Amino acid sequence: MTTKRITLKREHPLTEVEKACKEVQGFEALSDDLERTMTLNGYSKSTLTNYLRCLAHLSVQCKKVPQEVNDREIEDYLLKVKKEFAPSESYFKHTVYGLRFLFRFLNQKDRAIRMPRIRSKFNLPVVLSKQECKQLFKSLDDLKSRILLCLIYSAGLRLNEARQLKWEDIDRPRMQIRIKPGKNRKSRCVMLSGFLVKGLVQYYRQYSPQTYIFNGSHKGEPMPASSIQLIVKNAVIQSGIKKHVTTHTLRHSFATHLLEDGVDIVTIKELLGHSQLRSTLIYLHVAHLERRNAHSPLDTLYGF
Repeated sequence: MTTKRITLKREHPLTEVEKACKEVQGFEALSDDLERTMTLNGYSKSTLTNYLRCLAHLSVQCKKVPQEVNDREIEDYLLKVKKEFAPSESYFKHTVYGLRFLFRFLNQKDRAIRMPRIRSKFNLPVVLSKQECKQLFKSLDDLKSRILLCLIYSAGLRLNEARQLKWEDIDRPRMQIRIKPGKNRKSRCVMLSGFLVKGLVQYYRQYSPQTYIFNGSHKGEPMPASSIQLIVKNAVIQSGIKKHVTTHTLRHSFATHLLEDGVDIVTIKELLGHSQLRSTLIYLHVAHLERRNAHSPLDTLYGF
């Protein structure tokens, strides 16, 4: 007699938002209203996700929708987030920003003003040397992975910009890459590396990717962000580089190397798609720039 093995299908755990919708009366309607308002006002999907997740966690912990939580309870919760819950500083920041947005949305501006101030930290970016960039790219045996990281570095792309790139965005006659609106809702054109063109042709012949330059495992979908992050992580291990390197490190390195090569800071700002010059000025602190003695411009004016 044979016995049949019964396999139980494991259900995915509820997300924080799903849990709040299920357990807290009124949260589902609130989240729908917030999603509608944020979408209409052009907020990014990631910002919406972060705000709702943090507001949902607050609601589940306090067992009521955020607007019904009094100021003292919010203060106690934020203190607990700071000490216990937060996996990172950004979680606390998103919680505060999410509450500010909610209170303004509900015309409770006085409560929004009373939210804790988020102090910006001045952290210098980690930057790879040119030799370390070569080391990183050389460690990748897989052509797709190597072309991906080279493309990100060569054009100073953000992770999501790289994964959303389509073949139609590559303008080979003009040697440009068109970056569609993303962060700051700004579109821009960046240079297409002549050195990279040969690699892209070879990559296309070998993989025949459709729509997106870097396709995911499912047809018609871009490569997941987690896959790109894993490629970078493995490349760093293989290369033996000891710095804390992320995908964004390649963008920082792009800007720093251009500055060291003599490209002016305003041009770099435009290439990076920064909305404010002060965001770009940080690279002045990490670039190795040749120092020149100060002199009177009157002397050079007359060749003295």
